[in-house]
Amino acid sequence: MQKWNPIILIILIIAVSFLALVVAIEENTYNLDYYLESYEVNNIESITGKNKVELEIISKNIISFLKGNGDESLLADNFNDKEITHMEDVYDLYELARTIKLISAFLAIIIVLYYLSQTASKVMGKWLGLGLFANHILLIILAILVLTDFNKYFTIFHEIFFSNDLWLLDPKTDLLIQMLPESFFVNIAKNIGISFIKYLSFAQLIAYAFYKKGSYNIGRFKSPKRY
Repeated sequence: MQKWNPIILIILIIAVSFLALVVAIEENTYNLDYYLESYEVNNIESITGKNKVELEIISKNIISFLKGNGDESLLADNFNDKEITHMEDVYDLYELARTIKLISAFLAIIIVLYYLSQTASKVMGKWLGLGLFANHILLIILAILVLTDFNKYFTIFHEIFFSNDLWLLDPKTDLLIQMLPESFFVNIAKNIGISFIKYLSFAQLIAYAFYKKGSYNIGRFKSPKRY
């Protein structure tokens, strides 16, 4: 591996980007307070006929299921077969995301340690800091598209990531869509975007610190030369 290998540096940028994205998704979709606030704002109690305590218990079960802390039995008391099967599909996406997060974290750590050991933190910091700006640009483009027609791009998302139409739930009969209407997903998408920017910015601050530090050899704990 060479100090200036652009492929390795691009892998680092992609790994940090995926890591930040998955952490942002988990931070918000596991946030029980957000669910409860959404229920209150959208008057979900009257729509579902469930009181606050019942909605909180159901939400905790959903979050536990998505985290992998239980099987479909967590959902069986409140959701029908179609809803449960769809949630199993959603769980598979979360499992994939967790795998991507672990691989990304591993790759990022290995590459960062390599560049530090090669007294090349300056070039690494420059590439990482500037490269992560691509995410900001993509996020702005995505935000513009989603704001113009959320339902359109929400549908495209489901058509890409799901091989069936079980996600097409009936708001008249299916509790899951009654609890989680479109407004729930609009706002959580915004929150994920904000969290994503937060983690990207934090990574860029670290990259800037590497860049300013210059060449740093973790073996000798000093900076013998600068690029």
